[in-house]
Amino acid sequence: MASTNEMNRVPHPASRVPGSKRILVTGAAGFIGFHLCRRLLERGDQVTGLDNLSDYYDVSLKESRLKLLDKYENYSFEKCDIADRCGTEKIFAGQQFDVLVNLAAQAGVRYSLTNPHAYIDANVVGFMNILEGCRQQQIGHLVYASSSSVYGANTRMPFSVHDNIDHPVSLYAASKKANELMAHTYAHLYGIPSTGLRFFTVYGPWGRPDMALFLFTRAILAGEPINVFNHGRMRRDFTYIDDIVEGVVRVLDRPAQSNPDWSGDQPDPGTSSAPYRVYNIGNNSPVELMHLIGTLEQALGKAAIKNFMPIQPGDVPATWANVDDLSADVGFRPETPIEAGVQKFVDWYLEYYV
Repeated sequence: MASTNEMNRVPHPASRVPGSKRILVTGAAGFIGFHLCRRLLERGDQVTGLDNLSDYYDVSLKESRLKLLDKYENYSFEKCDIADRCGTEKIFAGQQFDVLVNLAAQAGVRYSLTNPHAYIDANVVGFMNILEGCRQQQIGHLVYASSSSVYGANTRMPFSVHDNIDHPVSLYAASKKANELMAHTYAHLYGIPSTGLRFFTVYGPWGRPDMALFLFTRAILAGEPINVFNHGRMRRDFTYIDDIVEGVVRVLDRPAQSNPDWSGDQPDPGTSSAPYRVYNIGNNSPVELMHLIGTLEQALGKAAIKNFMPIQPGDVPATWANVDDLSADVGFRPETPIEAGVQKFVDWYLEYYV
């Protein structure tokens, strides 16, 4: 007799849907990775999820995400740390992939101030192992998570992929810029199509507990004060998770190509003579931190107790994504209003935790 888990699995539309891809998604138990896997599975791709289930935040939340993915017949999971060279080599030796989406990383700006080695292990050593796997398989497209943090000390808004990003202000940002440089090197040397995605402050259901919206919601419901940095004078290009996933899916279906007009005399940071691209994925509509808090208070029906604090080391006062390249190349611009996105997050939070 079939187990309950087997009975609840979602039948795969076919053993291999015409046009479907074999996709490896690292960081599958994470916020973005979970949502991306679910979207790819729903459209019929063969997805292998990889995650080390680190305890950077609540592991039970990650396990709950994975349980929702496990019901799909076209899904498999490998528990592995991308910094484990032997472990990643075994995965690449055992399966052939068409596309690799690398979302596994040590995230967080403030955490990098006290745990710097974690960023080198996951974001540099781990990414090196991913690149080597791609080289050995001659993978059709590598898509990897970068971050708006790479813009660092830049102040010209909105942030453009064609701007120079040589002045990071956190080790996290530096590690993400390193990813972009490493990916370009492999695109140049080995012809691996590589696309970096600079995500801007992602939020939504199943989000990360270390992010502001999550922390604020928990504190407000508990009647505890929230820390409002830079005395509330912060602006972020909050981007709803469904928009992030839509952007990732459209990009992964369009392998990076070389720019025939690229010139070493006037090098464009966002493109290359190699098959390499970088895109911003942000809402292109920065929101004042105090407006986010007000929107959250309205959704919860409860006022926040605010503890105003100075800006923290490694933080930047504002982010704003120029998404013209994304729109031109894949025909998509994120546009979920903050009010709609916050309400969806609150609805999920109350159902999951309360």
